[in-house]
Amino acid sequence: MKMIQTFNQHVVKKRNKSLVLHSIIHSYPISRAGIAAQTGLNKGTVSSMVSDLLEEDLISESGPGVSSGGRRPVMLLFNQSAGYSIGIDIGVNYILAVLCDLQGNICNEKQMKVENLSLDDTQDLLFQVIDALIKEMPESTYGVVGIGIGVPGTVSLSGEILLAPNLDWKNADLKSVIEDRYQVPVRIENEANAGAYGEKKFGAGKELNDIIYISGGIGIGVGLILNGELYRGHNGLSGELGHMTINMEGPVCKCGNRGCWELYASEKALLKLAREQNLSRSGNSLSLEDIIFLAETGDAETIKLIQAHSRYLAVGINSIINSFNPEQIIIGNRLVLLQEWLEPALADCLNQQGSSPSEKDFEIHFSKLEKRSAALGVAAFSAEQFLAVNIEEKTEEMK
Repeated sequence: MKMIQTFNQHVVKKRNKSLVLHSIIHSYPISRAGIAAQTGLNKGTVSSMVSDLLEEDLISESGPGVSSGGRRPVMLLFNQSAGYSIGIDIGVNYILAVLCDLQGNICNEKQMKVENLSLDDTQDLLFQVIDALIKEMPESTYGVVGIGIGVPGTVSLSGEILLAPNLDWKNADLKSVIEDRYQVPVRIENEANAGAYGEKKFGAGKELNDIIYISGGIGIGVGLILNGELYRGHNGLSGELGHMTINMEGPVCKCGNRGCWELYASEKALLKLAREQNLSRSGNSLSLEDIIFLAETGDAETIKLIQAHSRYLAVGINSIINSFNPEQIIIGNRLVLLQEWLEPALADCLNQQGSSPSEKDFEIHFSKLEKRSAALGVAAFSAEQFLAVNIEEKTEEMK
């Protein structure tokens, strides 16, 4: 009976401490009385939890706030600089890494272009970029609290990269390699899932609960936020909608399927079409930036090309709308660079298919986080995991 009582006390204290910390994170500066009013906890409990959090350096006290009649209250702040998380987005042709404080503010950023890297080569580059971010990191109580990595492929719930077809990776245990080197928790996530979470936390999806995030790069990934939560499916393998078939007679995809959506609507597909139409003399070196340059000069053939690309993009989006009935669709990653020309063309295509935002009651946005959605998402996962585990461990120590 004593054991059950102790366990229950532990659970209650952990819950109360979490409530107090999240109240401070979301509402600081806030007084102890303000926390009590927000959480429904009594003042004694709030004071006890605040003392613990002050001792752990997760919060700090500032000068007195405005009085409501009595003594001016001491205000509490979240110490977002107590530690830092690293978020990394591994693309087919780039690696983007950000160092964030515990509230997701970017403190440093590294990006490099890559091409046809093996898993071993990628690991070496990850070591370089992580080492550089750690070297330049401000001093803090906890240092690096976690590392998150987004990859364009299927990832198991345990963090194993099962298949990343555009990277030619299969059954890769990147998680253990990074954890062994840096001795901090590592989170591996599908990059579209990470991007969806990044948009929900920091971007265009903050206010809504049913969001579809489309990551348009060399391939296409889709992240689902349903009822305000990231949806991973039974085994963590949801969201591979870039590999839904839109043409049964189409070419074979690297995933083994035929006629996948990403073969027609990705950045890679757009560049292939541009080369076939000889839009530039640069031949195989043609890049998305070249297409943007030509569109900015008003080149009619380039603008027609983007409009044709939007039709393929709309086919997949229409299926997603009919399948999930979302409040919002967010287009992110490299395709955001084409927003000026893609947005009106996409709206016309969706209108023609009977899936206009006005008819289906949803919003369609282009990411304001641009290329950073996935990196911010995995950085947020790591920071949140640290705060949750810290509360668990410190409460356990105080039992």
